[in-house]
Amino acid sequence: MTTTAPRRRRPGRVRWWTYLLLAAATVACLFPLYWMFIVATTDTATATRMPPEVVPGDNFLHLVGLVLETVPFLQALLNSLAVATAIGVGQAVLCALAGFAFAKLSFPGRNTLFLLVVLTMTVPTQLSVIPQYMIMSQLGWVDTLQALIVPGLASAFGIFWMRQHITATISDELVQAATIDGANTWQVFWRIAFPIVRPAAFVLGLFGFVTAWNDFLWPFIVLKSPERYTAQIAIKALQNSYDVDLGLAMSGSFLATVPLVVLFVIVGRRMVAGILEGAFKG
Repeated sequence: MTTTAPRRRRPGRVRWWTYLLLAAATVACLFPLYWMFIVATTDTATATRMPPEVVPGDNFLHLVGLVLETVPFLQALLNSLAVATAIGVGQAVLCALAGFAFAKLSFPGRNTLFLLVVLTMTVPTQLSVIPQYMIMSQLGWVDTLQALIVPGLASAFGIFWMRQHITATISDELVQAATIDGANTWQVFWRIAFPIVRPAAFVLGLFGFVTAWNDFLWPFIVLKSPERYTAQIAIKALQNSYDVDLGLAMSGSFLATVPLVVLFVIVGRRMVAGILEGAFKG
């Protein structure tokens, strides 16, 4: 009597239902963007029709032109790009520098100071609006882009992120060897530590870029002139006090979303690699 050995699944083989779940998740993630585009090609009456429309209309170019006529939207996109880029680069470098100091330098009160930095993440953002506005007013930065850039150049989460990553990936022996060879603290950071943690800093900078691009509350408070609006404030300016033109608002929202989609298409693989780097290190 012969017995048939159980059929084993080949290592690395992915089941068909895995692809089905991934496809369903992809559709669920992309559908809001597609629905935004549908509303951006129609009017309010069509957007609120039941059952809803699933085919784009032919009104997109007209609404885009109306958006550009109503507010300086292209200038707002450039302002958002400048602010988000400065904040993303600033967080990548400054948070890495602060994380290196907390992880590898010895100074009095290091642990206490780091604990205070972490505790600031528990404070709601809304509580800092009034004192932050008072500081900007004293500096004469109200209605300027530096009022958006400077407060966002570093974050408690970014410092915590980089400190933990530097602790896990850079050994004390490596820092001591570089110091013995004559490197000062800045050289150790810039020439040794930062190249090693650059993928994590890139991911942090990308998160900072997206957060700054989507920020609404602080720009809405501090910006007054239309030529200094960011994209989110320009979208708010498309709405009046009495009603909302959904087609017009969604056209502006779609224009403000396209740069982020393009960004993630370009750097998506690098972002995932930066997040996963070090996940399997012992």
